[in-house]
Amino acid sequence: MSTQQGAGARWLRGIISLVIVLGAFAAGWFLPPKLGLDLSGGTQIVLQTQDSEDGSVEANAENTDKVIEVLRQRIDSLGVSEATMSRSGEDRIIVELPGVQDPTEAAEIIGQTAQLTVHRVLGAEAPQGGMGGMPGMGGIPGMGGDSANPPADEARAPSDGKDEGGEGKSEEGGEQPAEGQGGGTPPAPDTSAPDPGEIKTTLPDEQGQMLQLGATEIKGDQISSAEAVLDQATRQNWQVNVEFRGDGRDKWTEVTKAACEADMGTPQRRIAIVLDDQIISSPEVSADSCPGGQTGGRTTITGSFDDESAKELAVLIEGGSLPLPVTEIQRQTVGPTLGADAIKASFIAGAIGIALTALYITVAYRLVGFLASIALACYTLIAYAALVALGATLTLPGLAGFVLAIGMAIDANVLIFERAREEYRQQQKVYDANKSAGMADATEAEAKQAEAGVLSRRRRRAIPPNLQKAFVSGTHKAWSAVLDTNITTLIAAALLFFLASGTVQGFGVTLGLGTIASMVSALIIARVLCEWAVRRAVVRKHPGLSGISRFSRVRQWLLDHSPNLMRFGKVGLSVAALVIVATVVGIVVRPPNFGVEFTGGRVMDFTTQEQISVTDARQTVAEEGGQPSAVVQESGDGDIAVRTGPIDDAEAQQVQDALGEAAGGAERISDENIGPSLGDELRNKALLALVAALVLQMIYLAWRFRWSFGVSAMLSLAVTLTSVIGLFVWLGKPIDGVFLAALLSVIGFAVNDTVVVFDRVRDEWAKDSSSPFRKIANLAVLNTVPRTVNTTIGGVFILAALTLFGGSTLRDFSIAMLVGLVVGVFSTVFVAVPLAEWMQRFDRTPPPHVVKEKKAKQRKDLRTAREQSDGAVV
Repeated sequence: MSTQQGAGARWLRGIISLVIVLGAFAAGWFLPPKLGLDLSGGTQIVLQTQDSEDGSVEANAENTDKVIEVLRQRIDSLGVSEATMSRSGEDRIIVELPGVQDPTEAAEIIGQTAQLTVHRVLGAEAPQGGMGGMPGMGGIPGMGGDSANPPADEARAPSDGKDEGGEGKSEEGGEQPAEGQGGGTPPAPDTSAPDPGEIKTTLPDEQGQMLQLGATEIKGDQISSAEAVLDQATRQNWQVNVEFRGDGRDKWTEVTKAACEADMGTPQRRIAIVLDDQIISSPEVSADSCPGGQTGGRTTITGSFDDESAKELAVLIEGGSLPLPVTEIQRQTVGPTLGADAIKASFIAGAIGIALTALYITVAYRLVGFLASIALACYTLIAYAALVALGATLTLPGLAGFVLAIGMAIDANVLIFERAREEYRQQQKVYDANKSAGMADATEAEAKQAEAGVLSRRRRRAIPPNLQKAFVSGTHKAWSAVLDTNITTLIAAALLFFLASGTVQGFGVTLGLGTIASMVSALIIARVLCEWAVRRAVVRKHPGLSGISRFSRVRQWLLDHSPNLMRFGKVGLSVAALVIVATVVGIVVRPPNFGVEFTGGRVMDFTTQEQISVTDARQTVAEEGGQPSAVVQESGDGDIAVRTGPIDDAEAQQVQDALGEAAGGAERISDENIGPSLGDELRNKALLALVAALVLQMIYLAWRFRWSFGVSAMLSLAVTLTSVIGLFVWLGKPIDGVFLAALLSVIGFAVNDTVVVFDRVRDEWAKDSSSPFRKIANLAVLNTVPRTVNTTIGGVFILAALTLFGGSTLRDFSIAMLVGLVVGVFSTVFVAVPLAEWMQRFDRTPPPHVVKEKKAKQRKDLRTAREQSDGAVV
């Protein structure tokens, strides 16, 4: 067994690493991922509940959950597999319908959300022109009849199926004869309600006849079930069996009994079932149910139904009334081909980004860099396993967050490696000084004793530098910077999760999980591998192989020449001011191109059979499509993107038909529809998220360092964000939810540079209390430049891969991140540090060396008091 110090801890870290990797492999192998609709294809509909019209029912979480249960029955009736429905907040419902590419029918069924009610028909308005015998037009198939012609629907007592005639069936299988076949009853001279005061509403029936309805007799919650079945006698005619519950059973008997008092063929003989102020069925009570009405709490609606119309009526009746009215505020549809292409593109981008990053880190840090690349592969496995184990939904922006978190894993490794190089260099200096003083080299046994911290009476020896000791010490000293950088990224991820919506919220989830996984891979797995490697005999004999025995050429040049970067502080602040002015001018001259998420409206992507230019497509959409104000752009590989204001499905279909006629056919591969109220809310949340991100970062840094550091970091971040926003404003690029995700990610990544620099300023200041702050800050910047360069290059590889291979959806995201990443580096050095220097004249917080001395004195006093209380003799 090894006698070296820390052997037990190394074994423990090794076992933990093995358990984590094996567990991640098992989770990734056995648990399938939950893909968002933007990857799997399908439709997402967001509904918002509202208070009832009379104010008696509030749109709170409890009542919204009741709405979900009713809607779930409707979704199940549609036959959509793996459909999900969940509440978001107090009053929103998210409905996901995988595989549904034409959501019009689904939206119509789900959107029938008003109260389902049953009414007596008190009369019918006299038709204009005395054409009462003319049948109405339109309506649901199989639902016919007006006051002159009995409706094709008939409410009769359920048949037991024993006799072929079917007890209570109307003539010829329950279908009423159509006009002109001799079966009609002559229209009454006056079919209006005897008492107009009893009329509560007047609505058109299935054929357009205006029926005068009485008060609500039965509500939807008093209907227990509705089922479309074939007539048991003939097995040919479709009918709908309806069952009532509670008071609805007796109410139905009373309603049908009252209808029996009217003559056959008159409006008063009918009963109206109303949904969303629309009569969906108005059957006539059959003669066999009179005079006592239909008993047993059941009824059967017959007519010339087909399979589809009978099932649709059953869905509407059984879905029943909702406790609250709801409004559709967002709808998004993505084709399966588009989702598959997005997965493929993101996979290629991720693979190329990881490969280039691993290659670069191996070249820069040799053996430990190669081992860090292996840990990077473990990171991808751990992050993916955490995603599927928690059941999180993987979206397209989430894939970007998954890939982007690789930069955090590399950043932690780079910080540790650079600190390890410093520790090894310091050991080398001590060794060289001891050799110069005439000390003999320590024997191998003495070196092992020194490494293990064993105290022995021996002659003074020159202890050669030790790779393992340097690596462990570097890890400890880099810990605070690693922790701070990851926490700031987690703050940005949390804001995305709580303030964003939809797919962008998925980006926050994967970025947060990826950040945690990166800490595990860098601080546990990579450490186990690197500690094992630097303890090998061949590496100890040839320390240059390790990658931590000497500084890079860039860092060595910076330390040798010590350029004064702080003298460019005023230039940096002047450039920052110009960037802010340019952005403000851009917003005034070129109003921001807010995406549909922030303005409300509809965005549709079409793929056409024949190539069509953007100019021709714009003209076609304006003229034949009826949308002259639509924004038409090229999307992806020759696809056409059309952005309009709020339009309905019929108008959207008109646009598709117009493009199809002009280009030999057009397919709608994605469709996003957002209501104006949701757009306003998302825009306000975006502003809140940005402000909250800046404030929280400032508070955290002020707590970890000094308030002057926190304020200067916030102002530096504001400059970085302003530069990204200004670029997108001047280029006319869309500012949408994905852009918001990019901005918050820029905050998380840009603040990392500031944290690393300020962490180094604190260390240098604690060691050198006599030098001016400018000199200390300049030295800290020079020491952190290699880390900044290496981490930034790794991030650039990943973002460049996403830009080139990630598809059109992620291209703007990657551009924003690239600009923010590069600008953030310069902003830290030439904005944050100069501002921190200027603010020191106002910051009365004790310097780090004073705080360090105070803590050391407190520890010494505590130790002295403990020794005195124990009676120890010193």
